[in-house]
Amino acid sequence: MVTELNDAPLRTEVFVAGGGMSGLTLGLALAQEGVDVIVADAQDAASLIAPAYDGRASAIAYASFRMWEALGIGEALRPHAQRIEKILVTDGRVRGGPSLLSLSFDRKELDAREDGEALGYMIENRHIRAALNAAASEKGLRVLAPVAVTGHAPDASGVTVSLKDGRSVRASLVVGAEGRHSTIRVGAGIRTTGWKYNQTAVVCTVAHEKPHHGVAHEYFLPSGPFAMLPLTDNRCNIVWTEKPAISDALLAMSEAEFLAELRLRFGGHLGAITLAGPRFAYPLSLQIAERFVSPRAVLIGDAAHGVHPIAGQGLNVGLRDVAALAECIVDSVNVGLEAGDAEGLSRYEKWRRFDSTSMALVMDAFNRIFSNDFAPLRQWRGRGMAAVDLVPPARRFFMREAAGGSGALPKLLKGEPLGA
Repeated sequence: MVTELNDAPLRTEVFVAGGGMSGLTLGLALAQEGVDVIVADAQDAASLIAPAYDGRASAIAYASFRMWEALGIGEALRPHAQRIEKILVTDGRVRGGPSLLSLSFDRKELDAREDGEALGYMIENRHIRAALNAAASEKGLRVLAPVAVTGHAPDASGVTVSLKDGRSVRASLVVGAEGRHSTIRVGAGIRTTGWKYNQTAVVCTVAHEKPHHGVAHEYFLPSGPFAMLPLTDNRCNIVWTEKPAISDALLAMSEAEFLAELRLRFGGHLGAITLAGPRFAYPLSLQIAERFVSPRAVLIGDAAHGVHPIAGQGLNVGLRDVAALAECIVDSVNVGLEAGDAEGLSRYEKWRRFDSTSMALVMDAFNRIFSNDFAPLRQWRGRGMAAVDLVPPARRFFMREAAGGSGALPKLLKGEPLGA
């Protein structure tokens, strides 16, 4: 990490507020094409890569992984990336067992041109952050941390970004990549639409006796989805959705009590299980910005849209933002325009807003359909899953959608450099 300490105003073409996974990926993508960029984050990188920081892992679509390979961090990530070979989706009730009607997605069903591609990869967030920060240091990307952004002021010729330590940065464009409570979004006067779910995700990692063979399980229960997501070294990341009062009780339990409750849902197919780290809780909500662009400012990732984690698409939607915005900025710069050119930003918004908003609403609908115990609806959704399971083209369609391999893809999601 690089920290600037002098009092003179800093200058750059693009200033990225937020050095998380989306923000650093954007910084690396722009720097690789010669665009001058500064990334700032309110937290120190060392704290973000500690095992006890947040316990989360991300399901990375193969299109997203291709982008990281194109940016030169695929080799650093592969030792920590667990291939997802199969996804099993079932419906049921605790102690009632899973429904006999289920849905499965198998990598082997992908077309020959996709031979060898996994359905996706499970990677612990700390390893992703470590790889991105190492690449930023290696490539000389200017990263200011820890320092918070306090505001921005656009004008006809650029934007001035204020930092909490008293410094300022002059840029052509500021990117809000600092999450759901984005200072850039608030400062731009961009409102959000959304709601809280009466759900909290309890997240932890478990070690188990038997191999998982790269199979991910998503088990829909009345309180919300329960996911067992394969990690390297005979481990699984658990995302267990419950009502807030129950999640509080789960966190307060002893390890033995918690594991006893976990086994009721986890089952015995992977043998004995033990906790491999702390437990964390994350209240769930949906939030969508009313627009992604304002003069000299643009939003990506959770600053633009926060989705329900029911299908693990949150980070992938943000990385699609990154790929599209990087392409729009580079295209503008390559024809002699500014990085903050209004037409380039408008192109980005048209490219991404419909897709990301649609994804957020689809995830919301899935959660509402599956997170209940209404008997007629339970029968209907079980039959619907079974029907899709019987139609191979339908299964392949959903696999490609989840893997980010369909639609008008930016170059980086196809594994191509922006300059190609």
